[in-house]
Amino acid sequence: MRALSRDTTPAGALIGASAPDATGMVHLGLGNFHRAHAAVYTAEALALAGGEWGIAGFANASDRVAAPMRAQDHRYSILELSDEGTRAGVVDVHRRADVVADDPGAFVSSVAEARHRILTLTVSEVGYSRSSRTGALDLESPRVRADLDTPRSPRTAVGLIARGLTLRAEAGDPFTVLSCDNLQSAGRATRQVVTEFLQHSGAADDVLDFVAQRVSFPNAMVDRIVPATTAETSAEVAALLGVTDGAPVRAEKFSMWVLEDDFAAGRPAWDAAGAIMSDEVEAYELVKLRLLNGSHSLIAYLGGLDGQPTIPDAWGQDFVRDAVLAGIRHDYLPSIELPRGFDPAPYVEQLTHRWGNTALGDRTSRVGSDGSTKLLQRIPDAALHALADGRTPHLLALTVAAWIAAVSARSGFDAGAIAAEMNEPARQSLAAATRGARDNREHARRVLEGGFLPDALVAHRPFTDRVADLVDTIVRHGARAAAKEATAAAAAGTETR
Repeated sequence: MRALSRDTTPAGALIGASAPDATGMVHLGLGNFHRAHAAVYTAEALALAGGEWGIAGFANASDRVAAPMRAQDHRYSILELSDEGTRAGVVDVHRRADVVADDPGAFVSSVAEARHRILTLTVSEVGYSRSSRTGALDLESPRVRADLDTPRSPRTAVGLIARGLTLRAEAGDPFTVLSCDNLQSAGRATRQVVTEFLQHSGAADDVLDFVAQRVSFPNAMVDRIVPATTAETSAEVAALLGVTDGAPVRAEKFSMWVLEDDFAAGRPAWDAAGAIMSDEVEAYELVKLRLLNGSHSLIAYLGGLDGQPTIPDAWGQDFVRDAVLAGIRHDYLPSIELPRGFDPAPYVEQLTHRWGNTALGDRTSRVGSDGSTKLLQRIPDAALHALADGRTPHLLALTVAAWIAAVSARSGFDAGAIAAEMNEPARQSLAAATRGARDNREHARRVLEGGFLPDALVAHRPFTDRVADLVDTIVRHGARAAAKEATAAAAAGTETR
């Protein structure tokens, strides 16, 4: 069977239109999400309105995706999985696929090039080098400190962006930096860390003025579940398209993108392709970050502790479903000022179908990974809202407790194989913080007081006590017992102590 290429792409398989040879955008983070989300919107926008919006793509550190894309004329397939059936299509909008770690200067030069008008980012929450306590640039990070010492040869995403903008400032061509990650107020957060990096690295005033006045950082909300590619993915693509693909992507049918229309140098016709342009992006972000992402984390940790390998498997358990829906009703929805005209009922109903998508089969361990960073976006503000209102956010406390039990298990407690598969960058720090804890509650409190959650939340004893109690319940009686206890307490409307 022939490999996917420009010449072997089956008739009618192309999603949207091919990009021209000219590139107008740079992208950092060539993972599955970007290729199934912004790249698809770009392909469909090009089909409707054209434009020189080819993408110069850069992976962070691995050639695993970039190499097959180069070999396939930068094309790849998307396998869309739903209970209605499976279909495959081909995306052709990238005109470059390189690796930043191999040549950081190539990325920096691309950001500086006048023909490039937008930089999009999917570097995960970890990639923004933000402090878990303050949300500002993490000046305690060794990698950030190394970049600040040598700002002309950076390695972090923030340092690379800052260097590219520094060079771009020489000509002054306007530019947009667009975060496509799950960050609250993503545009403002990105502007903050980039500006702080420039300030701490001694950038000239004209560079700081350029970034402040000529570079826009629009907020955006992104939403599509994109599980990891498996060996079966390539086999299914081959069966549907008749070609082999070394870089296929699996994705659900659902896709949503809400954008603040603040682009300093123009943009593709993403709105024509279905993106929502709104001045309420942050409200949409909260809906997604809390109702979908926060709930997703709870499903993953409860499911992982219960031995459920996929999100649909976990969602199929009554105790998981009851806890998640109670969390949405009692803890999350009261914390959000919903966008104008937004009805949460059908949105939540849609979420239940997405979580139960057995064709997608999203891995519990994937969703539970990077919790030390993800939970910072999903838990603290909603919990503080409930506490200020005199309520104990039992299901938010359960989410934190289940995370602690899954990735920072106390000696003698086996969290199980699925929890062990979760990629948690803070595992060593968590182990250090909890070493010598005398019991489950002290173990939990050491995590909470170790800088893994904001001080403003940890200062609320009713919350930390509730987390500690639930960790103890998980260790002594299991995740099912803890979930049932928290769900019942939420329904009873327990007030803070």
